[in-house]
Amino acid sequence: MKRKATARLDSAAVRDERFMREALALAQEQLGLTTPNPSVGCVIVRGGKVVGRGVTGIGGRPHAETQALAEAGALARGATAYVSFEPCAHFGETPPCANALVGAGVKRVVIGCVDPDPRVRGGGIAIFKRAKIDVTAGVLQDEALRLNEGFITRVRLGRPLGILKLAMSMDGRIAAGSGDSRWISSRESRELVHRWRRECDAVMVGAGTVIADNPRLTCRIAGGRDPVRVVVDARLSTAPTARVYRQRSKAPTILITTPANLARARQRYDRRGVEVLAVATHGGIIELDRLMLEFGHRGWCRVLIEGGANLAGSALSAGIVDRVAFFVAPKILGAGLSAVDGMKSRRVRDSVALEDLTARPVGGDWLLEGRVRRETSGVPRLRSG
Repeated sequence: MKRKATARLDSAAVRDERFMREALALAQEQLGLTTPNPSVGCVIVRGGKVVGRGVTGIGGRPHAETQALAEAGALARGATAYVSFEPCAHFGETPPCANALVGAGVKRVVIGCVDPDPRVRGGGIAIFKRAKIDVTAGVLQDEALRLNEGFITRVRLGRPLGILKLAMSMDGRIAAGSGDSRWISSRESRELVHRWRRECDAVMVGAGTVIADNPRLTCRIAGGRDPVRVVVDARLSTAPTARVYRQRSKAPTILITTPANLARARQRYDRRGVEVLAVATHGGIIELDRLMLEFGHRGWCRVLIEGGANLAGSALSAGIVDRVAFFVAPKILGAGLSAVDGMKSRRVRDSVALEDLTARPVGGDWLLEGRVRRETSGVPRLRSG
């Protein structure tokens, strides 16, 4: 009897993971488009068959649960709802999704992870329990947390998740001695970065990258959308004619400079689609932690930091990098530009330590990913893979 009971439990767990993966896949497809809300997937299942699917809409509305319920209709009564993120329990622009599930008559709710937003944080689960609805939380929790780690970071720290991406040779160079950097990484690696741009609210580079590479910083994949382009240029050394400032896109470009250079920057760069923003400096370096808090106020959840070396060093020193992604190409350049510059680690123990390391091939490169280790980050420890 015990063996049969265990088999039934195992079967239920496998079924829960199967449908939760469907909900997570829906949310993954919409990642980056739902800011300032998390990207949530919902699957309504009755009799072992999916009768309704929903995902958070562009800009955060409508919610996944209401869409899935609308598709399921009367079949939602007595069904199981699989939701990748805890359904909201507060009144905002729309009524609580937890109440909508209760009203639809679902008999069970399976949740990927609890919402850390103080307005929710277990409130949705409490609504289900008061309604005598069976609740199972934490199914594929690591995957659910990882998918919306940008939203979680903003809620807990007030700033978006910072992802530092660099492409380098095996000896740690991001450009040759002449400054040439095209192309260190493989075509497959560059395509992956374009997918990441679609998933991020903004991509940020330093003045040196604009001068050396004249990048567009757009998302050039089918069905993609451009992130906001952010250029950190304290000295106004980038040309106003650079492609990043005149690129045709629905997403704007933001120039970050010092308060002392604000008026001059507005004269040179302030044109349609270009915003000039002044941020305080310390020791002549723009305080990137303040900048990221400004991005948090704007509701952004994920910022992709694409270098160059000085910005990478400044971002790591400022503590705004949460995850690193280094594409290492099978090339040795010798003399050239180091991947990270400007950090002042006088001792090995002062270095930025990483954890949860993973490595995988991408084209001819190896992608090394890791999470910046912090004693108390306020953000759940998640796997980097």
